[in-house]
Amino acid sequence: MGKDLTEVRSPQRKLMPDIAGLDYRESTSLRGIATRARACRHHRFRNLYREINADLLRQCFRELNPKAAKGVGDVTYQDYAHDLEVRLTDLVARLKHKRYRARLVRRVMIPKGNGKERPLGIPALEDKLVQRAAAKLLGAIYEQDFIQSSYGYRPQRSAKAAIEDLTFNLQYGSYGYLVEADIQGFFDHLDHDWLIDMLKQRVDDKAFLGLIRKWLKAGILDIDGQIIHPEMGSPQGGIISPVLANIYLHYALDLWFEKVVKRRCRGRAFICRYADDFVCAFQYRADATAFYRVLPSRLAKFNLAIARTKRGSAASAFSSPATRKPPGSPSSASNFGGAGTGGASPKSSAARRRRNSRPPSSAYGTGSSKAVIYRVTSS
Repeated sequence: MGKDLTEVRSPQRKLMPDIAGLDYRESTSLRGIATRARACRHHRFRNLYREINADLLRQCFRELNPKAAKGVGDVTYQDYAHDLEVRLTDLVARLKHKRYRARLVRRVMIPKGNGKERPLGIPALEDKLVQRAAAKLLGAIYEQDFIQSSYGYRPQRSAKAAIEDLTFNLQYGSYGYLVEADIQGFFDHLDHDWLIDMLKQRVDDKAFLGLIRKWLKAGILDIDGQIIHPEMGSPQGGIISPVLANIYLHYALDLWFEKVVKRRCRGRAFICRYADDFVCAFQYRADATAFYRVLPSRLAKFNLAIARTKRGSAASAFSSPATRKPPGSPSSASNFGGAGTGGASPKSSAARRRRNSRPPSSAYGTGSSKAVIYRVTSS
């Protein structure tokens, strides 16, 4: 009945499928993994490594971009396709006998919207192929675990869908304050040990986790020809990196917000995350302030930090009822399971603009901003 009511009240919002991240083209084994993951939230999967077979690799090869940039070794999609079955047989044999080795990742610099450049890591084609297979297996599991308001690098979870979700909640929910934040250099600061520990919550397969470690530790061939051996991070451009990033933030941020922050708020609270950008909405200022103060220490636990702001960051305003303070004393930062962090105090002045249907302008853009509190006001 609940879903029927949702469809009637908000027909523009699409309901998510029962098994997320899969379509009719996926293999029976992937569907079985997804079904098991959804049915048993604490099940740890074994033998994932053995699922990377010729059939799955063949399917993954068809899904690669034939025009993608070449990695180390200069093997193109067309080169690999020429003797595909022979190459797949050899690759499967090397995987089976633990002779597969990750190659260097070629680093290139691409322009950003602000005139600067950012590094992009391009794996060798064969590494892309195996990474794609591993990403499919992880996706089948974790698409059943990720929270509904997590977007980015996920099937049917576009930036447009994130904006629609955030807009709907701000317009029709009882939220008075927003905390907007962006994580600084997120892909460069993923802690490898933390990530493996997170994966172990759902994966009980040493060989499969060993594959992940190979890719995380793979040397980077820099633009000047030097080889860098990373101690942290996961290259942007690697096919496995997006799902690993979502898993990392699922445990570091999303679950903490859902299971700790929400329960200790006096009013309603909501998070909407797109990749490493996120907006949190609160009914009361005290809850927003407490969250704002403890957020840096929570992220620091996982080797992450809030990005520094550009001056003149703006916010759009939404109409919302019930923005008054709750009865009793205000919440403290310790309520959210962390100590206060000192640093700059949250902005107290309200950002007042006309009512519209857009989220804060930098929430899903390319610019980075320090965490900041906005007042949700009516026109």
